[in-house]
Amino acid sequence: MDTNDDVNEGESSRMQSVVVGAADPEIVALEAELRRAQLDADVATLDRLIADELLFTGPDGRLGTKAEDLAAHGSGVVRFREHEPEELRVLAVGDTVRVVALRTRLTVEVSGTPVSGRYRYTRVWAKEHGGPWRVVAGHVSAVATEG
Repeated sequence: MDTNDDVNEGESSRMQSVVVGAADPEIVALEAELRRAQLDADVATLDRLIADELLFTGPDGRLGTKAEDLAAHGSGVVRFREHEPEELRVLAVGDTVRVVALRTRLTVEVSGTPVSGRYRYTRVWAKEHGGPWRVVAGHVSAVATEG
């Protein structure tokens, strides 16, 4: 096993440790890979995991595209500094769709300004025409402070 396999196994184990309920091991591993790609600004991996026709709503309510997301990571306009998963739920919808709810603690630099807090991602993973799992839709929003 090479170093990348060790890293991937560790990332998957970290994600698996926060799963609530039944989980799809393949989707848990893909969520771990996506997390690592966000932290590393790994545009090639993000490109592979995200569908070209992505529909993604950001925390400001604006719709973003795959091209915009890849450009933001590639240019450094967006840099994930901390991404600590706290809870992951996976819902199977038939054989070709999975809906994921991930609560995570983030620190993200946007145009050099750090933003921190707890956020919840909802992502839709789909297998289209027998292809690999890819994120086809998603949303992220801040989690209200409990108390």
